[in-house]
Amino acid sequence: MTKAKIKPEDYREINDYWCRRLLELDEETEWDIWQELIEDLANPKRKHEDVYQCLSFFGARFKKFDCNIMALGYPKSSDNERILKLEHKGIEIRTGNPEWGAEPNKLYFVIMHGAILA
Repeated sequence: MTKAKIKPEDYREINDYWCRRLLELDEETEWDIWQELIEDLANPKRKHEDVYQCLSFFGARFKKFDCNIMALGYPKSSDNERILKLEHKGIEIRTGNPEWGAEPNKLYFVIMHGAILA
């Protein structure tokens, strides 16, 4: 669906694994608040008004990416049929589209895709 441009975004759980890959902390931020940050981001009734206020409070921000690389399984680097390189259009935290596999009313990291690059 992503390759056919039907699905312009992908969803990732708000958990320790994906937070470490998609977020970075300011140098002065203590790692002991990490679990509290994850819980606050995943909670629709979070303590902060919006995601960016929450990230700012914890000294966190989304990492910058040049592109999104989607792979089907673990292909060889030359297997272009199973690797899709897409323009990176940003990351948000919000609910996803149930037609694309998201659970209703659940918050996700939403990775947004642009044009196919290769």
